[in-house]
Amino acid sequence: MTGKNRQNYNKNYIDYVHSFEPPTKHFKNCFRAFLVGGLICCVGQFFRYILESAFSLSGDELAGTVSILLIFVGTLLTGFGVYDRIGRNAGAGSIVPITGFANSVASPAIEFKTEGMIYGMAAKMFIVAGPIIVFGVLAGTLVGLIYLFL
Repeated sequence: MTGKNRQNYNKNYIDYVHSFEPPTKHFKNCFRAFLVGGLICCVGQFFRYILESAFSLSGDELAGTVSILLIFVGTLLTGFGVYDRIGRNAGAGSIVPITGFANSVASPAIEFKTEGMIYGMAAKMFIVAGPIIVFGVLAGTLVGLIYLFL
């Protein structure tokens, strides 16, 4: 097959494959992601206002407590199967906030719990989130070393 024939063949094949795909609704998907991501951030802001007024938290204590609450809510909703339904409809709006990270750690742990505590839940828990954690630790260490020597 010559180069020109191969290009025509590839183009025909790509056109054939695209004929079976449903058209994507980019605006609708972006709008849903914006709404859900914004709603998650509004819940975090609500937690912040409540913790500031009820417990007089501020600064790092307030930020840490809000993060912990959002991680807890994300993990709880994952355990009940609600977060996966949210993710199917919201796309990136549900995975970008910290609750998406909690979901990415909790989902494999729940899925593989039948394999046992060590080989199932503990080993599979970091399949998705593990590379993110490793990259975060290495990047943080590198930035810290650069800051130390400058």
